[in-house]
Amino acid sequence: MDFFARQDLARRNTRLLTVLFLLAVAGLILLTNAMVAAFLWWGDSYNLYAGQRGGWREFLSYFNWQRFGGIGLGVGATVAMVSLVKWLQLASGGKVVAEAMGGVRVLSQTRDRAERRCLNIVDEMALAAGMPVPPVYVMNGERGINAFAAGISPADAVIGVTRGTIAHLKRHELQGVIAHEFSHILNGDMRLNIRLAALLKGITFIGDVGYILMRSSSHHRTGNDRDRSSGGPALPLLGAGLWITGWLGGLAAGFIKSAISRQKEYLADACAVQYTRDNTGIADALKVIGGYLPGSLVHAARADEMSHIFFGQIRHQLWQLFATHPPLPQRIRRLDPQWDGQYLERQVVHYPEHPARPGAGEVGVGRAALVTAALAVTGLAREATADADADADFGPEPDQLEEATAARHKLPLAFIRYSHEPLGATALVMALLFSPDASVRKVQYALLRDSGVSGLEDLAHTLREGVAQLDPGLRLPLIELCLPALKSQSADQYQQFKRTLLGLIRADRRTDLLEWSLYQLLRHYLDPEFIQVKPATARHRSLDKVRYHLRVVLSMLAYHGSGEAAATFRLAADELGYPALQLLPVADCSLEAFARAVHQLADCYPLLKPPVLKAMSRAASADGTLSPVERELLTSLAAVMDCPLPGTLGNLSTTIP
Repeated sequence: MDFFARQDLARRNTRLLTVLFLLAVAGLILLTNAMVAAFLWWGDSYNLYAGQRGGWREFLSYFNWQRFGGIGLGVGATVAMVSLVKWLQLASGGKVVAEAMGGVRVLSQTRDRAERRCLNIVDEMALAAGMPVPPVYVMNGERGINAFAAGISPADAVIGVTRGTIAHLKRHELQGVIAHEFSHILNGDMRLNIRLAALLKGITFIGDVGYILMRSSSHHRTGNDRDRSSGGPALPLLGAGLWITGWLGGLAAGFIKSAISRQKEYLADACAVQYTRDNTGIADALKVIGGYLPGSLVHAARADEMSHIFFGQIRHQLWQLFATHPPLPQRIRRLDPQWDGQYLERQVVHYPEHPARPGAGEVGVGRAALVTAALAVTGLAREATADADADADFGPEPDQLEEATAARHKLPLAFIRYSHEPLGATALVMALLFSPDASVRKVQYALLRDSGVSGLEDLAHTLREGVAQLDPGLRLPLIELCLPALKSQSADQYQQFKRTLLGLIRADRRTDLLEWSLYQLLRHYLDPEFIQVKPATARHRSLDKVRYHLRVVLSMLAYHGSGEAAATFRLAADELGYPALQLLPVADCSLEAFARAVHQLADCYPLLKPPVLKAMSRAASADGTLSPVERELLTSLAAVMDCPLPGTLGNLSTTIP
C-alpha cells in the first residue's frame, strides 16, 4: 500500500464529502421551507367557525423567494455554526473523542494483563509504522468487539478499544485489529472522519431542535383554555415537522457515511495485512465478531455520531445502504478467499466492572487476584483458567516485557523503566541535551534546579553519563519510548517542560541542527496533547511553488552531510528533476530559514512528498549510507511534514543506491 496515494485518496474523498454535504443542506433548506409554509398555511387559513382551510393554491402562495432566502440563510448559518462548533470540539485531539465515548486511558504502569498485552501490541505496531506510540483508551463498559482510531494527525492520534476486544481476541487477532487502526492513522482517514462527524452533526441538528419543540407540548397541556384555543399546539406541530426534516437529514447523513466509509475499510483491512504480514489475524478477528453474541455492538451515548470511525458496525442495520461498514462475509472473503463460511465462537468472559476514572485500581492493587476471586464467587474461575493456551496468549509479565523492550531497542533496562513515568522520561530527554562543556553544563543544571520540578536535577545528573554513552542511533528510540509518559503531564507541567527544554538548548547561545530536530520531534508529538494545533494543509499542488524552500532545505542538508556540499546538493536536486537549482551560500542557510522552509514543504499535496523525502535522504547521505544521526534528522523532518511512516523513510534502505 502506498501511504501517499492513500492520503491523496482521503483528500479526494473530502471533496466528495463536501459535495454530498452541500446537496444534503440544499435538501434540508427545501424541506424546511415546505414545513414552514405548511405551518403558516395551517395557522392562517383555518377558519375556526366554518372549519375550512384554503386549497393548494393558497398553500403554494406561502412560497416566495424572500422567505425562501431568509429560511435558506437561517438553515445554512445554523448548519455551518453547529458544524464549526463540533469541528472545534473534535479537532482538540483524539483524546476528546475517546473520553466522550467513555474511554479510560490505559497507563503504562497498568497490571491488568489484557491491557498490558494491548499496550505491547500497540508499541509493536508503532515501531513497525515508524511513529511514536499513541495513547490507548479502553471502553470498559463495552462487551462488543470493536476499536477505533481518532485524531487529526499522527501527532494527536489515540487508539481506542472496547473491553470485549482485549478480553476475547487472541494475540494475533488483536494485532490485526490494531494494525487496521494504525492504517487509518497513517493514511489520513482520521481527519476525514472528524470532518465527516462535524458536518453531519450540522445536518442532524435541525432534528434535535424539532424534538425540543415537540416536547414543548407539555406546556400547553398544563396551560389554560385560552392558550389552547389560540393555536398553541402549532409550535409542537412545527417541531414535529422539523423533527421529520432532521430524521430525513439523518438518512442523508447515513448515506454520506456509507458512501465515504465503506471503501476505506476494505483498504484499511488490506493495510493491516501489509503491516502484520499475515492475513489470518484480522480475518480471524472478523470471524470472531461474526460468531460472538454481542458482535461489534457499542452502546456508548456518543457512538452513533462517530459510528464511521469504528472497526466494525456498532448497530444492527436493516438496510445495508446506510451501513458504515461492508458486510462481514465480504470483508472476510477479501482477506481469506478459502473461508468456509464458519465463524469462530468464543466463550463469553464475565469480568467485573472496571474503574471509571484513569488510574483507579490500575496500579499496584493486585487486580489479577481480585478478578480471580470474583470469578470464583460466580462459579466461572474454572472456565477462565482451564485453557492454558488462552492464558499464555496474554504474553509475559510486565517485568519480562520491559526486559524484552530493552533487548529489542538495545537500551539499558533502567532507561526503559524510567521512560514509563513522567519524571524519569523528562530526565532522560533533558539528559540528551547536556553539553560536553562543563561550564555550559553548569548553566543547564541551574535551569533544571530553577524549573520547580522536585528531583529532576538529581535524576538527570544520575542519567547523564549513561545517556552520553548511548549509540547515536538509540537517541530516537529513547525519545519515542518517553513520549507516552510525557503526554501524561498536566498542561502547566508541559509548558514548564518546553521552557526548560529551550533553555537547555540555548545554554551555549547556539542551536545546532540535531538540537532543532530533537525539539521539533518532541513539539510535534506533544503539542497536540495540550494545545490546539493547526495541522498542515495541502495547498501546494506543484513543487515549483516551493522551489525556493526546497533549495533552502537541500542546501542545509548538503552542508551538514558527509560529502562535498556542491556535489551532494546536485545529487539531491537531480533526484527531484531540477537540474537548474543551485546551492545557496552558507550565509543564507540559517536555522530559522530552514525551519520555515520545512513547514512550507509540509503543506505540499501528499503525492509530492515522496520525491521530496527521497531527495532529502540523498542530501543527508552523500556517501551512500544513512548514519543513525542522519536517520534521526530525516525522521524529525518527516514528522514535521506529517508523514512518519514505514512506506517512505522507514523502508529506505540504509544504503542508498
